[in-house]
Amino acid sequence: MSAVVLGEAMWTALGRTEDTWRRLLRRETGIRRIRRFDASTFPVTFGAEIGDVGLDGPALYYYLLDAVCDEAFGTLDFGAVPAERIGVFFGSEAVRPDLGELARRWQSREAPRLEELERHHPAGPAVAVAKRLGAKGPVVTLSIACTSSAQAVGEALWAIRRGEVDVAVAGGVDVLVHPLMVLGFSRLGALSVRNDEPDRASRPFDRDRDGFVLGDGAGVVVLASPKVAGRLGRSLGKITGYASSCNAWRITDTPPDGRGTRTAMEEALRDAGCSPSRLAYINAHGTSTQQNDASEAAGMRAALGDLAMKVPVSSTKSLMGHTVAACGVIEALLALRTVRDGIAPPTANLEQVDPECALFHVVEPLTVDKGVALSNAAGFGGSNTTIVVEAP
Repeated sequence: MSAVVLGEAMWTALGRTEDTWRRLLRRETGIRRIRRFDASTFPVTFGAEIGDVGLDGPALYYYLLDAVCDEAFGTLDFGAVPAERIGVFFGSEAVRPDLGELARRWQSREAPRLEELERHHPAGPAVAVAKRLGAKGPVVTLSIACTSSAQAVGEALWAIRRGEVDVAVAGGVDVLVHPLMVLGFSRLGALSVRNDEPDRASRPFDRDRDGFVLGDGAGVVVLASPKVAGRLGRSLGKITGYASSCNAWRITDTPPDGRGTRTAMEEALRDAGCSPSRLAYINAHGTSTQQNDASEAAGMRAALGDLAMKVPVSSTKSLMGHTVAACGVIEALLALRTVRDGIAPPTANLEQVDPECALFHVVEPLTVDKGVALSNAAGFGGSNTTIVVEAP
């Protein structure tokens, strides 16, 4: 059984839902010099930040969450479903960078407020959404690095299938353009250091890629079982399959043969009852790191065989950065939008394809079939997740 998409929303460095989609198709970038703090002495001085709202820290985090919920929920009447039949599934970072400031204040014996603890807790977003809806079904937080919100979407699908809920809200939110994150990922050697040309820094699958770009983002999808979807709203598409795997390799590296990607893709297609021949598009994880891109491409070739050079693939991170705990849901929604509208967004800055990354890469907006798409996610610790989406 599939889950029906009744509501969707995202906010990235490219803007809100429609602005993000429009600017992706125009190859406009949201990557620029950091303005939120003085990064002039940092190893990396650029990112894909959501600006112009005058907020940072937890205030920005929850502002983005509220905004995407406002848009995704729209006029949906959640009151038409018993509260016990509504679940919430959210991807979240286990360690928030603003916890340091909170700890410093507590060390000075300033008493913590319960509200602060809740907003800094990994479960904060899921709890906030549940309170807003009065949802009394399962409330689940997943913190598996960059696959967090993809797994949230998948677990929401499976909860609907198991009959545990009739409606599930799934999503993720992350604010990565933060001094601690920039320094931390720089120390790992994971970030691009193209400080002189930030708009060309994220270049997934390109021979000269040198790392990813941190970004801010939030995304939410409202799913419903087929038996209640018709009473609540118009179908925007379907989530039909989900699978996860683990590389059991190294915490920050991926195996060269892409075995984890292959397993996630094959099992997700099996879960959806979908033949690879039906695929019209794949939104790749495509971070722009040497190891991830080569490994993911190898996994896709292994999973798809001869079809790997026929199914269009792109990485939207090239224009909106890597939003970590939020990227899975955002990119699943972009994959759905692609097969709903029949046009695929490009991978920017892909000038010379690395031979190890050979696939059917989309470098200019491309007309595709309206049908079925995949969205891949991969994360530190070796997690891999694939979501299968289908146009209405």
